[in-house]
Amino acid sequence: AMLGTVARQLKSHPALIPLFVFIGGGCTMSLGYLARLGIRNPDVCWDKTNNPEPWNKLGPTDQYKFYAVNMDYSKLKKDRPDF
Repeated sequence: AMLGTVARQLKSHPALIPLFVFIGGGCTMSLGYLARLGIRNPDVCWDKTNNPEPWNKLGPTDQYKFYAVNMDYSKLKKDRPDF
């Protein structure tokens, strides 16, 4: 019933099509970013029994930021102790 109403409104008002496209694209990108944060972020721990501190397994050359502007992670040296 709801999709029929939306389809009927889009047929009668075609100027709403870009609005639906951009809102849908924004929702898709935000859900993708949230999924990436939940899966790839070293601060998130889903399994506390096998690896309670996953951030300690990161090496100095691992890039964990989403976008690094002027940082070359391959040239970094280890400057912290092992735990």
